[in-house]
Amino acid sequence: MANVLWVISKIDLRNLVDILLVASVIYVVLLLVRGTQTVQLLRGAILLALVVSFIGSVAGLTGFNWLIKSVGQALAVVVAVVLQPELRRALDRLGRAGGIAFWAGRELQLDRVITEIASSCHRLSERRHGALIVIERETGLQDYVETGVELDSQVADELIQTVFFPNTALHDGAIIIRGDRIVAAGCVLPLAETIISDTHLGTRHRAAVGITEQTDAIAVVVSEETGIISMARNGRIVRHLDERRLITLMRALLRPERSRGQRAFHWLVGEDARRGHKKASGGRHEEA
Repeated sequence: MANVLWVISKIDLRNLVDILLVASVIYVVLLLVRGTQTVQLLRGAILLALVVSFIGSVAGLTGFNWLIKSVGQALAVVVAVVLQPELRRALDRLGRAGGIAFWAGRELQLDRVITEIASSCHRLSERRHGALIVIERETGLQDYVETGVELDSQVADELIQTVFFPNTALHDGAIIIRGDRIVAAGCVLPLAETIISDTHLGTRHRAAVGITEQTDAIAVVVSEETGIISMARNGRIVRHLDERRLITLMRALLRPERSRGQRAFHWLVGEDARRGHKKASGGRHEEA
């Protein structure tokens, strides 16, 4: 106890600020990589570094310590290459921090767009027409827009149904919505990097999860096989949505205050997982 009190007595304002800055940096890094594979990789790297440092210092291995210090910079480059997708997502989250929410102050326009999307998904679901709709938020999707055909059209129920009508030229790709405009159709999206638990999900669902893994976009999917409406966000997907629940989720997630929408989305993901578990235990599998 005496040693602790002695250490505390030696801390001045500059030391306190230094400690707080280091703690803040560590906290922000952990916050950015939360929910990604980087957490496990960092845990393993830190454990390995501690073990190596302990062995080198206790055993007095001068040559070994020199080798570790020499390859440290090279290892940093290797880690940056290996963790490139996670680092990209972390920097993207950092760039969005404190940003202005999507469509702030434009509630009427937001409601109209949401209603048009939900209505078109409901009609496409009834007819078993597959669809993939991506809603851009704060992260720009111009790279993916350029893979499709630029439209720059107003969001409308009839137009969305026309794009995804079977055997049309653009029905296999995704449409990307920016603001109140459909900026492009027939867009190619990245497939999911993580393993989706339901192996029966098709390419549209994997593309929806993939785009939401790499950006903050929201993706809505209509299954061509079953007509089930799903929504993907942050690399997770919730299924079995009807028109009313889809509208509720989109309104909650796209407005400035999204905490309730995020909680509702996570709750629905849990409910969907429990529903799928019950079906699997009953020996039935549903294709999508």
